[in-house]
Amino acid sequence: MSRPVVGVTASLEEMTSGDWTELTAGVPASYVAAIQRAGGRAMLLPPDADAADAVEGVDALLITGAAGDTDPAAYGAEPHPKTEPVKPERERFELTAARAALDRGLPVLGVCRGMHVLNVALGGTLEQHLPDVVGHDDHTGSPGVFAEHDVRLDHGSLAARAVGAEATRVKSYHHQGVREVAPGLRATGWASRDGLVEAIEADDGFVLGVLWHPEEDEESDVIGALVRAASRTRR
Repeated sequence: MSRPVVGVTASLEEMTSGDWTELTAGVPASYVAAIQRAGGRAMLLPPDADAADAVEGVDALLITGAAGDTDPAAYGAEPHPKTEPVKPERERFELTAARAALDRGLPVLGVCRGMHVLNVALGGTLEQHLPDVVGHDDHTGSPGVFAEHDVRLDHGSLAARAVGAEATRVKSYHHQGVREVAPGLRATGWASRDGLVEAIEADDGFVLGVLWHPEEDEESDVIGALVRAASRTRR
């Protein structure tokens, strides 16, 4: 049987190589490596005007983290001074792709900002600047360096099964979080220090958002759990 195909949302960024500076479509290679280690095949999904068509050829969807924030207009809020939305074409694509994948019953994993996209796509809202709410910035590391902290997970939850434990130490780099969990999702993971929602999931199927970066931890099996769910979808 051929490997399951995981669609990975990609960004369009300028990249310089030698004498050339060009607009490129890409993701951090750590996502691709994690999918391949788990026996899957990564398919990059750059912004596409027909997001529903873009997910037709995949067995699961991974909504990646990214520099920038989900546009507050997507959940009916005014922008905070610290909010920096990503490019509109990526915003539209990821929100629509998430809904299309869910409509098709595909396994979906949202990572960091991807968790926020998943929540907003289904009608949830976000806290735009966590230091205003929790009183510290421990969820954001130094520039270019991930922060590390502990997370507790609901017994028997999809998040706990994917992690393989009910407590874990994670790598994070974000300044936003979930305010209201979307209808159809529930919180199943929380930061040990301040209770920030760190994982959301649906009751049925494989629909999971995690606020940390499992792709940066070679011992993490969260992306492996997505690939296994994609294998079941493929069969």
